[in-house]
Amino acid sequence: MKNAAYVLDMPVKRTSCVVFSSPHSGRNYPEAMLNRTVLSQNVIRSSEDAFVDQLFSAATDHGAPLISATKSRAYLDLNRSAEELDPALIQGARRHGHNPRVASGLGVIPRVVANGRAIYRGKLTMDEARLRIDTCWRPYHARLKSLLTESHAAFGQAILIDCHSMPHEAVSMASTTPSQRPQIVLGDRFGASASVEIVDRIESAFASAGLIVARNAPFAGAYVTQTYGRPGRNQHAIQVEIDRSLYMDEVKIAPNGNFAAFQDVLRQVIREISGIGRDPLRLAAE
Repeated sequence: MKNAAYVLDMPVKRTSCVVFSSPHSGRNYPEAMLNRTVLSQNVIRSSEDAFVDQLFSAATDHGAPLISATKSRAYLDLNRSAEELDPALIQGARRHGHNPRVASGLGVIPRVVANGRAIYRGKLTMDEARLRIDTCWRPYHARLKSLLTESHAAFGQAILIDCHSMPHEAVSMASTTPSQRPQIVLGDRFGASASVEIVDRIESAFASAGLIVARNAPFAGAYVTQTYGRPGRNQHAIQVEIDRSLYMDEVKIAPNGNFAAFQDVLRQVIREISGIGRDPLRLAAE
């Protein structure tokens, strides 16, 4: 299923309560945006979680849906509140207290891409900002919410895997010893968005595949995990960040020679994670 905001890949039969979401892998850059940007094509793509939707495409093989953004993160950031409007970019936007994400140019309509490089000349109108939110942000989150509601109704719980990638430089400083640098960072907002047991099992799935895993540093999760993680209601949200150097050339923004092999590694991980969300008693009765 595809619309202006997302692509939804559904399994033939949902056999897991897990929902995979890729909010930053969109690679559609509307012409009107490109006409206004001061950046080259590669630079404007530097914030994109390129190919993450492809890395997690095996979700449907294991009974779980995958929802992926179509529009680019530079156009609209689905991992922000719709109210995180940047007064430095949006005409008429009001400042509501201090928000470090908005202040740094990374609101729902980003002002900058990676390394603080400005996207536009001048400001955008409030009408333009609201159009992006109404046509992309609201449909994506409405469908994501309904997928989680469906999982909860069918299985008694819902587990959201919020799929992202991170620049290699973000983890290269995490440890002076290369062998200890995390390749995967799981974010559960320090225990607020998911139960320890579920996060333990997700970490085990990545570790069993030979990957070095850390939690909540340098990324603990943002709007998606904060909004949808309700472990007290049996709804869990875990952000997954993958070191981009494992599968892509970050300068060229292209798959590297390890892409297919790493995708195979993730197939095993996806199978294990999807298995966390199965109800053996329910399935046996069907």
